[in-house]
Amino acid sequence: MRFLALCTALAAATALSGCTGSAGSEAGPEKVTLWLMKGSASDDFIAKFTADFEKEHPDIDLVVKIQEWTGVVDKVNAVLEGKSKENADVIEVGNTQVAQYVETGGLRELTLEGLRAWGSNDWLRGLSDPGSVDGAQYGVPWYAANRVVIYNKDLFASAGIKSAPKTRQEWLAATQKLDKGGKGEPGGQQGIYLPGQNWYVLAGFIWDEGGDLAVENSGEWSGALDDDKALSAMEFYKQLQSLGDGPKDADEETPPQSQVFARGQVAQIIAPPGQAREIEAANPALKGKLGFFPIPGKTSEKPGAVFTGGSDLIIPEKTKRRAQAVDVITALVSEKWQTELATTMSYVPNKTTLAHVVEGNEGAAAMATGAAQGRATPNSAHWADVEAKNPIKPFMTAVLTGQDPNRAAATASDAIGKILSSRR
Repeated sequence: MRFLALCTALAAATALSGCTGSAGSEAGPEKVTLWLMKGSASDDFIAKFTADFEKEHPDIDLVVKIQEWTGVVDKVNAVLEGKSKENADVIEVGNTQVAQYVETGGLRELTLEGLRAWGSNDWLRGLSDPGSVDGAQYGVPWYAANRVVIYNKDLFASAGIKSAPKTRQEWLAATQKLDKGGKGEPGGQQGIYLPGQNWYVLAGFIWDEGGDLAVENSGEWSGALDDDKALSAMEFYKQLQSLGDGPKDADEETPPQSQVFARGQVAQIIAPPGQAREIEAANPALKGKLGFFPIPGKTSEKPGAVFTGGSDLIIPEKTKRRAQAVDVITALVSEKWQTELATTMSYVPNKTTLAHVVEGNEGAAAMATGAAQGRATPNSAHWADVEAKNPIKPFMTAVLTGQDPNRAAATASDAIGKILSSRR
């Protein structure tokens, strides 16, 4: 009876999580479970964060469980629906996955916490926008990563290029200088290796033009590749792609572009800075000879738009430890642990105001500069289906191989609209 009375008093006073805090203090630390994705944080980061958090919150026993990306959507949905045998109080998810989890139902809204405690006004749009549905924030930005230009410093120097280009036109001019004859032959030098189906790069060019991949009107989605803005972006992509020997009918993984760059005759690729490690592993002679700069924009005032990858944090509606879950997120998004994560993993912190913490890392600093212009794919629960079927890739190949751009764009836009309008 004493315990019930205490719970009742606490519930009335706090209106947070019933009597879980009291139970934790009387029966020992409360177990709170955090799901993180494999590779998102190092073992050392997790160990240090856990120890520090438990020291600051002695009433919480933080359990971190690592999840594989493969099959994780079904596992998360099971938690949200209350059908899982496993428990999770805070879950890391891909930033573009939040909308589909909102459609499933079972997410806690975190709008007020974002405004009051987490500095949501400074969040990177590429992380915060896909975490918001109908004006309510469900996904809390954790970290970001995006593409930059990785270049061969020796080849730039040999071409007399002393500084990184700041605009598209400067970029084209520099790449033309770097593009030597005999592409595809032994000794031939490519100004840039840009595969024909790198649609993430195209998306950035489209956003720079003021267009989008798809648009929503009164709840109905339609593809937007046939818009003049998107077609103009595709024309720029075609100009840039022609200054190298990238395949017109394959993406950046076929073959892996880092392996092509490692041969030493490619001046530039567009990739996350982490690919520099793969290049150096394949060709140690390139160690120390790689540079990075943000993808140039239409003007020198700001870099080009980029697709923002990364992760958001969510709280299941069914958790009985909401207050403690909020505490976990508060710690993870704090400047202390954002700095630790960014410097340890070479990520971009979740706020524009924290970009300075990676200034000593050339690749991460270039990435952070670009991240300020970061965007995410259309915020539809069905966008994953678009990526699975991906009508954007054949559209790009069609244009690059000389087919009618308008017709190819109309076909792709129609396919995107049908996928996004489908009902599961």
